[in-house]
Amino acid sequence: MSLADFVPTLGQDLLRRHGERVHKIALDVGLTCPNRDGTKGRGGCTFCNNASFSPNGRLTRPLAEQIEAGRRVIRKRTGARKYLAYFQAYTNTYADVETLRALYDEALAEPDVIGLSVGTRPDCVPEPVLDLLARYRGQGHEVWLELGLQSAFDTTLRRVNRGHGFAEYRQTCAAARTRGIPVCTHLIAGLPGERPDRTLESLDRVLALGTDGLKLHPLHVVKGTALANQWRRGAYAPLPFDEYVALAADVVEHTPPGIVFHRLTGTASPAILLAPAWCAKKWQVLNAIEQELRRRRHTARRVA
Repeated sequence: MSLADFVPTLGQDLLRRHGERVHKIALDVGLTCPNRDGTKGRGGCTFCNNASFSPNGRLTRPLAEQIEAGRRVIRKRTGARKYLAYFQAYTNTYADVETLRALYDEALAEPDVIGLSVGTRPDCVPEPVLDLLARYRGQGHEVWLELGLQSAFDTTLRRVNRGHGFAEYRQTCAAARTRGIPVCTHLIAGLPGERPDRTLESLDRVLALGTDGLKLHPLHVVKGTALANQWRRGAYAPLPFDEYVALAADVVEHTPPGIVFHRLTGTASPAILLAPAWCAKKWQVLNAIEQELRRRRHTARRVA
């Protein structure tokens, strides 16, 4: 058995719907964030060093070169020959709509790129951008709008200097789903001041509004962040490994069928990771989540 036997993964969902493996190519097109450029703040979220989400750092190569580089790696590693252009680094709807259209069009012009996955903040998706994404979907492209919510609690969002609240997520999620745009919601477990059960409460709030996909990962402390300073002086402690594994299993069991998991953990490069050390070991975490889900299923069958 594998994790996919317990969790509806994006990879399996794409394979089922497209008849072959489809893989994301992560892209950095040089956009920024309103929480960094002074519009809402400077310095970004307390946990944010984008290199932890984009291990290759800020890529300045042309988009076509990034896609080709990703294509070569993925073909060698997984054999996939169809791709989603994953606009990942920073806020990928934070530009005028014509700039965004040019970027998205360039990616979709690649013959083996069948769609887009656009990572952004819930307060940076105006109606013209939603209309643009809906048009791509109407043309038959795969489209995912990935909204970085992280927590459904405004007190937590203020604590990490997020610069938006749950209300912005509610509004954007509803507007996207009205247009038929699938939404993937990002949640972070172990945020400062949050008990693990708060993650499940955030999940409940997200599920009540409706979402099509989920990304869950543990908060990790990386260099160059305000969170790193808090961790050094003992003001923040990451979730222990076993607690995260149990919480991830809880999230899976609590999520209704039909919602696709895009991620169940997150990693950072050892070059910038400060804590917890296990966040550098993706497969150790995923294997432990699978084992916990298998244990729970076996226990439930014995009780029944």
